[in-house]
Amino acid sequence: MYKISEFSRMTGLSKETLRYYAEIKLLEPVYIDPRNHYRYYDNGSYLVGRLLVYLRKFNFTIQEMLEVVNDESFENLERLIRMKRQNLVEEIQRLQSIIDEMDDFFELNKGDEENA
Repeated sequence: MYKISEFSRMTGLSKETLRYYAEIKLLEPVYIDPRNHYRYYDNGSYLVGRLLVYLRKFNFTIQEMLEVVNDESFENLERLIRMKRQNLVEEIQRLQSIIDEMDDFFELNKGDEENA
């Protein structure tokens, strides 16, 4: 078992994040020592912790992360990741369209300056 500080280093999740995740029942310690209240995590917790790191990178909300973790079969995980990916593709296309409009704007103004 790993103390919270060691587990934090292993997973890349801050101690504050781990405490918050425990509070909302997203990633709870497997054991809390009743004498000193130290939190302990195990190898199973590590796998969930690393998954949560990726889900955060993939822009999952806390509610979506709870949904994934509570669905122990991870049946919906692929669907949710594909949905997030599609949203990102659409956002990239939207942003590229704005960039193209900016380029067109500069070209239009460049032509106006040359004609003046």
